[in-house]
This record gives sequence, C-alpha cells and structure tokens, in this order.
Amino acid sequence: MKISIVQADLAWEDKRSNLERLTRMLGALSGTTGLVILPEMFNTGFSYNVAGLAEEQGAETFQWMQEMAVSGNFAICGSFMVKENGRYFNRWLFADPGQNVHTYDKRHLFGPGGENRCFTAGTVRTVFAYREVRICPTVCYDLRFPVWSRNRNDYDLLINSANWPESRRDVWLTLLKARAIENQCYVSGANRVGVDGKGISYRGESVIYGPKGEVLTLAGQDTECVISAEIQMQDLKDFRLKFPVMNDADDFNINQLTS
Repeated sequence: MKISIVQADLAWEDKRSNLERLTRMLGALSGTTGLVILPEMFNTGFSYNVAGLAEEQGAETFQWMQEMAVSGNFAICGSFMVKENGRYFNRWLFADPGQNVHTYDKRHLFGPGGENRCFTAGTVRTVFAYREVRICPTVCYDLRFPVWSRNRNDYDLLINSANWPESRRDVWLTLLKARAIENQCYVSGANRVGVDGKGISYRGESVIYGPKGEVLTLAGQDTECVISAEIQMQDLKDFRLKFPVMNDADDFNINQLTS
C-alpha cells in the first residue's frame, strides 16, 4: 500500500484557512495513494483553546475528513480537538472511503507544556486493520513512551501525528527510527512546519521508516510538501520470519486507566 504524509504550515487557530490549505495539498493525491497522514491538530495548530476550538464528534472537521476520503479515494487520518461529555480530547481520527471510522485519544499529554490541564488522557491502545495493514496510531508525545506502543505481534504500521518542535528535532528522528527497529514495523511520522501562535518553531522532517530502521522517504526542513512511500506486507512478513526477534520479547500487560 502506498502511504503519504502531508507536511503543512498550519495557520494559528484558523480552521477555515487550514482546511482550505490542506484541501489544495490533497488534490494532487486523489486516486494515487491508499492512506494520507496529517499532523497533530492539523486544523488549528497545537492550541489549548478548547473552549473556542473543540468540536463535537461528527462536526465540521470530521465531515471534511470524510469528504476528502471519498473524493480522493484514500483513507485520511490526523488529530484535532474534540469535546465529548463535557471533556476535551486530543483525538486522532481515521476515515476511509467506505465511511469506516477509527479513533484514538492521545494517551500521553504533554505535562511540561500544560496539555494535561486542558485535555483528558486517552485510556485505550488502538489497533485496527485497513487494506490488510494493521495500524497502531499514536500522537506526538506518545512517541517518548515505548511501552505504550510495544508491538505484540498485532500491528504492521505505527503512525505518529505530531507538532514536534525544532528544538527537539534530533529526538524526533531518533525515536521514530527506534520504534521501527524495536517493533519490526513500518513507522510514519507526520510533522508540521512554520511558527505557531506561541512562537514555537517547527522544522518538519516528516518521515517514513522501514522495519530495519531504513529511511523510505524524508521530507525537507521548513518546506510544505507531500511525501509518499510503498509499504510491502509480504516483505515485512518475510523479514519477521527470517529474524523473529518478537519470539524473545518480554511478556507483559499494560494496566489501562478507567475513564
């Protein structure tokens, strides 16, 4: 399956501008890819303005994603602010052309920046299949916590939608590569570029890694672009059979929180 990452300069807290920009960038992908991956909070930038920007599930941004999936004949995913039962979530959402939907709420909220004071942490690790590819979604800061995304022989592609700042760019690439190697999986990291409303700079460098930690495609710094790569399930199965490190992995369970 061909997967693509859209690396965009996100306008601060401006949904209309961001969705229009992304619609233009997605136009070139129509009918050419199987999955499109967007950054974290792709419709607003990494804002804590939940009262003014969070949407009910099924509202404007959700509807836009469904429209893009149908018109482009690809699945599309990324995170945005969602309000549910009086609480706010940094929710990653996946929509495909058949109107199937999967969601994942960011588990590790960025405490040093106060994200945990605005949002409720997710409690459920999500894995689902699309076109015979088993997908495990994560969001930005989740990348620092490998136990949460540990492969239990249940997924093939780890996705991380992020707003990862320039000041920690080396950490971004290092952790994504590590997740690919330790989990024997494809890893796709979607980042943004530009400067947000808080003055934080983002360099981009969205990337897709293969299961040996090899770079399949890497976006440039400070540039809006779309990158794509083919992920091959048979090649992945062959590699796992030839080098079955998962057979020697530690057995453990994660105690999930109750909501």
